[in-house]
Amino acid sequence: MIIGICGGSGSGKTTVARNLVEVLGPDRTVLLAQDSYYKDNANVPIEERAKINFDHPESVDFDLLVEHLCSLKMKQPIDCPRYNFTQHLRSASIVRLDPKPVVILEGILIYHDPRLRDLFDLKVYVDTDADIRFIRRLKRDVRERGRSMESVIEQYLNTVRSMHQQFVEPCKELADIVLLEGGKNPHNISLLVEWVRKQAT
Repeated sequence: MIIGICGGSGSGKTTVARNLVEVLGPDRTVLLAQDSYYKDNANVPIEERAKINFDHPESVDFDLLVEHLCSLKMKQPIDCPRYNFTQHLRSASIVRLDPKPVVILEGILIYHDPRLRDLFDLKVYVDTDADIRFIRRLKRDVRERGRSMESVIEQYLNTVRSMHQQFVEPCKELADIVLLEGGKNPHNISLLVEWVRKQAT
């Protein structure tokens, strides 16, 4: 079973995905993040890399992502890339992931590519108010990615908000299930987890 979990930045996608992994068990699930599949920009000067619009579909290596999901579906291991958000490029190291009964992919743009959409057995959209998403993103980028508050705000106003409206929000219509408030809605998560557990057994 391949499950997609989509939603805006800071919506709670990762929390939902981790809850699924915890309940189903790490021995039965493999978790992928779209963030690992940003295109490698090593040939671009760091000043220019910082200006890349990472909320636009063009920033994602969908070819590799589709290839890896197909490999896992065919029960073949993959070498998942790692992304360095401070330097805005792929890390030299990779992560070997073995195929498991349930594959979960989470990300803001995973329903944009029709090839990916066709691979999902279940498409989930995590719907959270914009102000909550922005606050979560601000805290995460400052704490975990070494960003300044000013740069996060500028990026949100210049690209994140408009890209969400153009590419992410419309994906709600493509989802099989819409979860309100992401990880902050334990009742809806428990219903999703129970459904997936029944399907995966």
